[in-house]
Amino acid sequence: MTVTVSMTLNGKKVSADVEERTLLVSLLRDHLRQTGTHVGCDTSQCGACVVHVNDRSVKSCTMLASQVDGADVLTIEGLAKNGELHPMQEAFRDNHGLQCGFCTPGMVMSALDLVANNPDPSEREVREWLEGNLCRCTGYHNIVKSILAGAKAMRKGG
Repeated sequence: MTVTVSMTLNGKKVSADVEERTLLVSLLRDHLRQTGTHVGCDTSQCGACVVHVNDRSVKSCTMLASQVDGADVLTIEGLAKNGELHPMQEAFRDNHGLQCGFCTPGMVMSALDLVANNPDPSEREVREWLEGNLCRCTGYHNIVKSILAGAKAMRKGG
């Protein structure tokens, strides 16, 4: 059976007809072509699929697409404005917070939720917040450094 899912995606109204068992990550990637949201594990372990639903970070591989009907959804593609990277994206670039980049969209989206709830997190708080996000390349030091720099830039209105 198919269902119609309507939502605001990165500030634009969209809808798609999908099977009722379709996961949000599949709706985003396969139907709406938002391929920055990655599928890493399909078991909610890695965090590569993190997006925001109604201003909260969620692992999109654990939600049915129908659960976001009527919601506001933000993916990594919706962060840059007028060709300018979001301050958190700039911080990841400037502080070498990525290597292969596979986990980066989920890390950035998770970091933005942390900073929305705690604008001045400590290193310990960042590390605890990222426990649900896996990176197989960097060892996390530069990711944490990037998030702290991004938070600082956001506090300064960057």
